[in-house]
Amino acid sequence: MSTPDRPDLRVAMIGHAFMGTAHSQAWRTVNRVFDLPLRARMVAVCGRDADRTKAAASRLGWDEAVTDWRALVERDDIDLIDICTPGDSHAEIAVAALAAGKHVLCEKPLANTVAEARLMATAAADARARGVRAMCGFNYRRVPGVVLMRQLVDAGRIGTVRHVRAVYLQDWLGDPQFPLTWRLRRERAGSGALGDVGSHIVDLAQYVTGQSVTGVSALTETFVRRRPLASRSSGLAAVAAAGAPQFGDVTVDDAALFTARMSGGAVASFEATRFATGRKNGLRIEVNGELGSVAFDLERLNEIEFYDATGPGTEQGFTRILVTEPEHPYLTAWWPPGHLIGYEHSFTHEMRDLIDAVATGTDPRPSFEDGLRVQLVLDAVQQSANAGSAWTAVESPSTSNARSNYVHRM
Repeated sequence: MSTPDRPDLRVAMIGHAFMGTAHSQAWRTVNRVFDLPLRARMVAVCGRDADRTKAAASRLGWDEAVTDWRALVERDDIDLIDICTPGDSHAEIAVAALAAGKHVLCEKPLANTVAEARLMATAAADARARGVRAMCGFNYRRVPGVVLMRQLVDAGRIGTVRHVRAVYLQDWLGDPQFPLTWRLRRERAGSGALGDVGSHIVDLAQYVTGQSVTGVSALTETFVRRRPLASRSSGLAAVAAAGAPQFGDVTVDDAALFTARMSGGAVASFEATRFATGRKNGLRIEVNGELGSVAFDLERLNEIEFYDATGPGTEQGFTRILVTEPEHPYLTAWWPPGHLIGYEHSFTHEMRDLIDAVATGTDPRPSFEDGLRVQLVLDAVQQSANAGSAWTAVESPSTSNARSNYVHRM
């Protein structure tokens, strides 16, 4: 219930599949855990199919189910639009919502193309002048261990950063009979493993180090080039039903690997794949500096590894830090030390920071400009791979098209 000292932030979510479920969990939880100046109220969820959307609203805790997102963004009883749809609709929805004066949370990657991402960053910059906020949903920034890594790097504990190694390994596409879903169609997803999981490690590398990727040399591969059609598979089910061939072309990458240079002088390597047999959600990032190293592994979400090279040689070695103390980021709201948190908490922390930014009139991070910065790296990777791994500079986000006052901050 809204109160004079804690008014409602009326939220509508567009899309209700995997990410919609994770976001809904966070919206349901955030005010029950954190003491915030606004109360998130789950007003409406939007989807294409009326029956499935109604079922999702009941299951996920939304007051209302609707099928017209355009009408939704114009409603006076909505303050914030949460976009959990495939990438091909991000730009249209976000720009319309910002123009209507709605705060926006948009899932990663920000868009399918640089042009769309620039359009969104421009719309966010224009909306910012009217007090309207926009955030891109890179949820792994909200893992307490990752935030602690950034704090250690920012405090100079590992000295000048020299190397970054980042991998995101999954195996859910290893079966060639897995159906042709929207994630395997360029017109819907923009790219494959590169955008789906590679965008996460690009963002984390830039976030943890405070440096930008400036150039890349890349290769990509599609291991299974045709897959069986499936119900609701990227709009192709009707073709299959009409008696056409029952297979369709995969038009995205299955794996992407690239080396990179970063703005502070570090060198980096990245690997993103959905074909690493046996790896279910294997995200790992390691940063090596002149005075030490830090590393994070998503499958050990509540800890980081820290190497301090400034101590006596007889005492040196990687130290396991269990990131569950009340002094660690976000953890005053949760359990006693040693009691672990999980994947879903990163989204709750995301909503916590967004609500606080809206209430205090500050710009949330990662911003749409941060999302554009990642999109520019993904675009350079694709250009390099298409040119036989040729070295490719990453375009600057600060162009006349973006009309953004974004400054990369530590």
